[in-house]
Amino acid sequence: MSTDTGQGHPAGPQSDVPPALDPATTETPPLDVVVVTGLSGAGKLSAGRVLEDLGWFVVDNLPPALLLPMVRLGARGDLRRFAAVVDVRSRAFSSDLQEAIRILAEAGHRPRVVYVHARDEVLVRRYESNRREHPLQGSGTLIDGISAERALLTGIAGEADLWVDTSDLNVHQLRATLENAFARDGQTPPLTATVMSFGFKYGLPLDADLVVDARFLPNPHWIPELRPHTGQDADVRDYVLGQPHAADFLDRYVDVLRLLIPGYRREGKRYLTLAVGCTGGKHRSVAIAEEFARRLQAEGVAAAARHRDLGRE
Repeated sequence: MSTDTGQGHPAGPQSDVPPALDPATTETPPLDVVVVTGLSGAGKLSAGRVLEDLGWFVVDNLPPALLLPMVRLGARGDLRRFAAVVDVRSRAFSSDLQEAIRILAEAGHRPRVVYVHARDEVLVRRYESNRREHPLQGSGTLIDGISAERALLTGIAGEADLWVDTSDLNVHQLRATLENAFARDGQTPPLTATVMSFGFKYGLPLDADLVVDARFLPNPHWIPELRPHTGQDADVRDYVLGQPHAADFLDRYVDVLRLLIPGYRREGKRYLTLAVGCTGGKHRSVAIAEEFARRLQAEGVAAAARHRDLGRE
């Protein structure tokens, strides 16, 4: 295990730091706990480094059985936010991890699971570029190891609070995604929303909770003076939002979100990804995603727009 701290302290600032507890007592205050898990090669270590930069105390390759002891140890000191990267290097970890998370919650802590994944062809390309073997590959092929890991992760993937698909993300976009979810000065909002634009021709985003199709609107691509611009530019934005039925569409879908969001909050869902698609992810989806994010912010939701395919054309 490594924490990259040298002195056993987190690399970033801590907030709401309480005085240390009496060593004689076993009582520990609740901690915010994030467990980063997912597919090997998908970017778990990068996600852990982002959390560390945001002020979380991060431990890499922590066996699930040590989660509760580490949290107790941290809670008796000055830690308020603890993150652990847990993966198949701990071997039979999946059922153990689910049980460890359940025990943490029963102990009064606030565990959240971030599941990091990517498409098979992306994982293969990353492993081949690094000339590494998959930890579950054994005597089989690389794709055999990836498939075995996906099967092993089915249970914990279904219970994750936040899915992050890194197939089409660079490190800066990964950082922005996690900062949107966790950089709240130590205060966890009831619901954090990412509004993602994308191009249907590049495939559906795997981490979307809701998908909206903006292709019913006229495409600025066919207007020569608008084609070079994007949905972030005022001329394209005004063209898209000024189309007949665009305002009605936004109004009615926000009404749907007003119905969904309280239910998500009641069920403990902390992260929502709304994906807005058009043909290439350059004009319509970008303008609509930006407007959805603005309207969600007006509803009191911590929302940010992210544009998956902008710049790919």
